[in-house]
Order: sequence, then structure tokens, then C-alpha cells
Amino acid sequence: MKKKKHALGYARRRAGVLFVLPSLTILTIFVFIPLAIAVIFSLYKFNMMLTNFQFQGGNNYVRLFHDKRFFNALWNTIYFTVCTVPIQIGLSLIAAVLVKKQSWFNSLCKTVYFIPAICSMTIISIIWSFLINPDIGMFSYWLGKLGFKTVNLLNSPTWAMPTVIMIGIWKKFGFYMVILLSGLNAIDPCYYDAAKIDGAGEGNLFFHITIPLLMPTLTFTIVDCIISSFQVFDQVYVMTKGGPLFKTETLVQYIYSTAFESFDMGYASTVAVALFVVTFIVSVLTFHRMTLRDSSNMG
Repeated sequence: MKKKKHALGYARRRAGVLFVLPSLTILTIFVFIPLAIAVIFSLYKFNMMLTNFQFQGGNNYVRLFHDKRFFNALWNTIYFTVCTVPIQIGLSLIAAVLVKKQSWFNSLCKTVYFIPAICSMTIISIIWSFLINPDIGMFSYWLGKLGFKTVNLLNSPTWAMPTVIMIGIWKKFGFYMVILLSGLNAIDPCYYDAAKIDGAGEGNLFFHITIPLLMPTLTFTIVDCIISSFQVFDQVYVMTKGGPLFKTETLVQYIYSTAFESFDMGYASTVAVALFVVTFIVSVLTFHRMTLRDSSNMG
């Protein structure tokens, strides 16, 4: 019996390893190895052609802590993330709840909401840049017709970042809506039926049944949204290129500028490592907090 149990356990472990191996191989080639190379490169100073290597030790990291532009980009990234995540997840959850019931109108809404998520952010950024352009934009034209003063939103230090944030939310909230919708559909209706028999209202159903049972899906969407927000680049690069006055320059934008405009690949690797550390810490803390809340709700 012991031999059979040992053989069965070995077969299960081997099957698990075989299932995980393809994903682990891809992660190793495209994530772990590049990350290790970035850490090594962050200790050197070299050019874009990967020549003239000069060992810097910890000098690049010392420079990082005295770099005002880095902290400005870090603040802009945090600002983007703090504004984007709650609004995006909140809108996605509301939309998922509203379109949960099967009907032709809800099916149409799902399609309309999800279409921007499958479009290229570069194309969407270009289109929105034209739409809100104060000279040729359609929105500016109709605002002018209604008597409102038009403002160059993308050239305003005050409104550039909020504009980029709202366009990013508009683009991706349909993606998270679909994920949350799948989580809502996985909740057994018997929980709602039992609560309604006890006299629970719609508010109680939502906050005491829907949210606790949806917490695993919410955890995934929130952590994924945080990671993607910290990595924002394409919409910023296309719409503002980090301006005006570096008010929209994010960490990834700064890495790109340092590596491919200043050709300081070593320091760009240092900033990339710093971005990874910040994203990792925030994601782990968020996941831990959401997991604890899920456990307390289940308890």
C-alpha cells in the first residue's frame, strides 16, 4: 500500500510539473532571465550598442535617489495608478452588474463596452488626440458652438494627466467588466434566493453576498489593474510624450527617454529595476490585503 501511495504521489507530482513546465519555460525566457540581465546591467554604464562597459557598482542607485526627474516620474505614475484603479474597477463592476441579465440590449452593451479593449492603445490615443484638439477636434467644435471656451487639454499642466487617465479608463474598463461578469455568473443563485427569503434588500445582496463571493475575481482585477497602471507608456508617449513640463512623464516613459534618447542604457536599467521593485511591493501588499479580507469574509 505504501508503495502504491508513493507511486501515485510521484505520478501526480510529475503530471503537475509537466503541466507547469511550458508556462515556467516561457516565464524563464521572457521574464526571469531579462530581469536578471536588467539587474546586472544596472551596475554598469554602457551605450545602446552594448559597448564601452564601465562598472559603476552602486553609483547608478545613488544617482537614482538624487534624481528629481525620477521622483517626478514616480509621483506621476502613482498619481495615474491611484486615480485609475478605483475608477476603472468601480465602473467595470457597475457595468458588469447592470449587463448581467440576458437580453439583446445587454448583449449589445457588452459588445460596445468591450470593443475599445481589443483596439490598439496607439490608435485610440491618436483618435482621441484629434477629437479633443482645440483647433480641429469634434468635441472642441461642439463645445464652441454651445458657448464653452475650448482648452488644449493635452497641453495644459493641469488637465493633461486627468485627460490621459480618463482615456485609459475608457479604453480598458470593458476588459475588466468581462472578467467581473464571469465572476458574477459563477455565483450560485441559491445564495440570493435564500437571502431574499430572509428579507434582504438589493443593497444587502450586493454588499453581503455579491462582493464577498466576488472577492477572488476582484483581487485578480485590482492587482492586474495596478500592474498595468504602473507600466503605462503607449498612451502617454503618443498623446503627450511626457509633457507638458514633464507633468505626464511616467516611469516607463522615463526609462524609454533615458535609454533611447539619452542612450544611457545602464541608468535606464536601474530605473527599470526600481520600477519592478515598486510594482512588486505594491502588488504583493494589495494581494495580501485582499486575501486577508477575503478570508475574513469567508469566516
